[in-house]
Amino acid sequence: MKNIVKLVLCAILIMGLCVTAVGCKGSGESVESGEFRVGLECDYPPFNWTQIDDSNGAVPISGTKEFAGGYDVEIAKLLADGMGKELVIIKTTWAGLPPAVQSGKIDGIIAGMSPTAERKMTIDFSDSYYSSDLVIVVQKGSKYEKATSIKDFAGAKITAQLDTFHYTVIDQIPDVDKKPAMDDFPAMRVALESGIIDGYISEKPEAISATTANAKFGMAEFAEGQGFKYTPDDVAIAVGLKKDSTELAEEINKILAGISQEERDELMKQAVLNQPAAQ
Repeated sequence: MKNIVKLVLCAILIMGLCVTAVGCKGSGESVESGEFRVGLECDYPPFNWTQIDDSNGAVPISGTKEFAGGYDVEIAKLLADGMGKELVIIKTTWAGLPPAVQSGKIDGIIAGMSPTAERKMTIDFSDSYYSSDLVIVVQKGSKYEKATSIKDFAGAKITAQLDTFHYTVIDQIPDVDKKPAMDDFPAMRVALESGIIDGYISEKPEAISATTANAKFGMAEFAEGQGFKYTPDDVAIAVGLKKDSTELAEEINKILAGISQEERDELMKQAVLNQPAAQ
């Protein structure tokens, strides 16, 4: 009888261990599964976008029949290759990216995200993989296209993407008509073309993308000392990671260090050229 009881207890223990193992696998440590799961909007050209095929090196978007392309995707491919893992793209809303990496749904955010002080309170970041300047996308031929100072936008209807530091710098424009933040860049482009706004704050690569895709758009750049004030981290772009992901951050930083500035510039140049016309 005692032997039978021992056997039953052992069986229960083994079953418990199996359930625990399955549970851990379900919560998803991609380091063990061989996947590098990356979250991005797939809606922020030239950093990332959605397309219908795998042309120009686009990668399948998990759970869909669509593909993701862009500068962020190229960086993600280099990181996955460097780690010897399969790249998995998970399309996620901008607001949903930090919660997704915090919960372990994704391993990293590679979505044109800046490592701002506010974001660092909830997630960690790798070293930067790109850096840019802030500009304002405007209608081509408008009085704002030749602006050389943010003061030239006094009275202008200006907006920026929701949950970005871009929206906060609008307050630096004197007497600006600050409009409600918008969910994404396609929405801002539509609002600009229709005249609902006079311009939106953006990083230069996105502005180049917008003006390349639509001949009705122009870009206002500013003379030294006449533009927005911000920290280097505000305009840098890095990989967002779950808090205390020290080993993963070190691995990513090592790979990023091997990507020359010339290669990064060329990847961005190609991303601008390869973006779908509809973007």
